[in-house]
Amino acid sequence: MPAMLEVEGLSFRYPESRRKAVSDFGLRVEEGEIVVLAGPSGCGKSTLLRAVNGLVPHMYSGDYSGDVRVAGRSVKATDMRELAQTVGFLFQNPENQIFMFSVERDVAFGLENLGVPRPEMRARVDEALRLLGVEPLAQRAPHELSDGQKQRVALAGVIAMRPKLVILDEPTSLLDPKTASELVGLVARLRKELGTTFLIVEHRLDLLVGVADRMVVMSEGRKVLDGTPADVLLGEEAEGYGVAVPSITRLQKALAREGLVSGSRVMTSAELAAAVEGPGGI
Repeated sequence: MPAMLEVEGLSFRYPESRRKAVSDFGLRVEEGEIVVLAGPSGCGKSTLLRAVNGLVPHMYSGDYSGDVRVAGRSVKATDMRELAQTVGFLFQNPENQIFMFSVERDVAFGLENLGVPRPEMRARVDEALRLLGVEPLAQRAPHELSDGQKQRVALAGVIAMRPKLVILDEPTSLLDPKTASELVGLVARLRKELGTTFLIVEHRLDLLVGVADRMVVMSEGRKVLDGTPADVLLGEEAEGYGVAVPSITRLQKALAREGLVSGSRVMTSAELAAAVEGPGGI
């Protein structure tokens, strides 16, 4: 049975560049997994996302080799319109994908473009509004909403398309800590309720350690680390590749080296405090 996402030997170089943005990259993501993609700016994350949702090579031309398959279908051999029904994409800034006069119309926009029958469209829009908790905003104008509300509405528009794989490109970058945590909670709930697979690019890794199944680190277009959040963040290599390991995790690593706390999984700040204050702690 094919994985939800299979990337095999992917290499891509933009016409204006001398070096490859992605080089001999391989990745397998199973259905229902939440995989976080990390690495410094310029390491190839954005190009990889474009290759997964079809912008590379359909919209961005260049030297392309290897293959990307979503739900068993080769991305380079599949029309963008068809891909949009399998792969959803949430931009870093929701303003880039919210432009209708009401929240309800915005969530329905993609479905209208696909010619989905009205009764089905109504049901799918209502479901997405409910899942994202924005039903009370249905008749509001998007420009009246907060950043967090806009992000929820944009994600509702993606979910209404019922994609099997959703890509989130730094979804918390414009959000305050509370709203960012709520968005991550929504991701976990959507995975549980719909079985959605997520590929997430995010720098605030502390928000995702509790929900991510794996973290993949890129450097200079290549995959250099791939494992559980504990494998990656509690190991000794991640920071050398420019990964912003959360400060609380760096403290946990230091305490684990002294045998004061466990180093088998990534702890939250509350868990770490309880560990060091409990029996046998500091």
